[in-house]
Amino acid sequence: MDNKERIFALSEAIGPSGDETGAAAVAKQLLRPYVDSVTQDVNGNVIGIRTAKQRGARCLLLDAHLDEVGMTVSGYDNGFLQFVPIGLDPKILPGLEVRVCTEPPISGVITCLPPHVLKAEDHDKAFQMDKLRIDCCLSKEEAPERVPVGTRVVFATKPFAMGKHLVCGKSLDDRACFAILVRAMELLKDEPLPMDVVVLGSVQEEYTGAGAKTGAYNMMPDEAIIVDVSFAKQPDVGEDESSPLGSGPMIGVGPVMNRRMNKRLTELAKQQHIPYTLEVLPGRTGTNADEIQVSRNGVNVVCVSLPLRYMHTPIEAVDLRDVEHSAQLLAAYILSMGEDDAT
Repeated sequence: MDNKERIFALSEAIGPSGDETGAAAVAKQLLRPYVDSVTQDVNGNVIGIRTAKQRGARCLLLDAHLDEVGMTVSGYDNGFLQFVPIGLDPKILPGLEVRVCTEPPISGVITCLPPHVLKAEDHDKAFQMDKLRIDCCLSKEEAPERVPVGTRVVFATKPFAMGKHLVCGKSLDDRACFAILVRAMELLKDEPLPMDVVVLGSVQEEYTGAGAKTGAYNMMPDEAIIVDVSFAKQPDVGEDESSPLGSGPMIGVGPVMNRRMNKRLTELAKQQHIPYTLEVLPGRTGTNADEIQVSRNGVNVVCVSLPLRYMHTPIEAVDLRDVEHSAQLLAAYILSMGEDDAT
């Protein structure tokens, strides 16, 4: 299975923040051939472990979160579903097709008014999130029975390719990055490792960050590389806060980032002729790095980010060249690590 196939499989899985069961099942299947063991902890984190060639080696954690943005059903309105958003911008919602996570899932559409029936003065009114509903073609009596309050809702987008190198779909934040971790472990499949490597498919990043907190606490890594998405260049996104698609991984620089790890990554990228850019993260990163850094007595962390367009929408877009180059950089970093490296 290649990178595109992995991303498509992960993207199609259902796994809203707090209920990542479907995404976790796919993640375990993809990771299992390249690690010694795959388990899930009490919170639902997927944990793959590949042990070093020597016992007692130091431990590196590779993290990418498996959850996706979505909605939660909060009530009913004459057969239509009321809902609250989780981690997304409600302004993108009117008219979207969604999947209501019942068993089996139900298709739905988020309500929107045709422009023909809007009054002239209504066109300029502020967006009213509380007026939106989900239409699943249910009666007033059927809705509470078929869709209990608390049911999760996700985008229904099918992933697709665009141009020579791009793939688009829902939940590429952050499942495209979990595909990077799988590919990195594939590259290392026949290599003896100088350190233990834990691959963490963490849960609830878009909501509480609980998966990273408990996963890192349990695994007790010496250092961690957090692989998440960041902003790719697109209209209205500033030059100083984005990188072009196809420019390679974005290596984080900032107070949360460990300088030794950052230096090693940039040196390896140059040595291996892997394209990269530097991403300035002047404060909290907004990623699991913020949680993992302060786990137990502290963990050295660095972010490696994948440029992505249209974040937290149903049509996120990444470049497959960036996916491969990010995996190559992670593999090179792991092979470069000796047991006597200072932490």
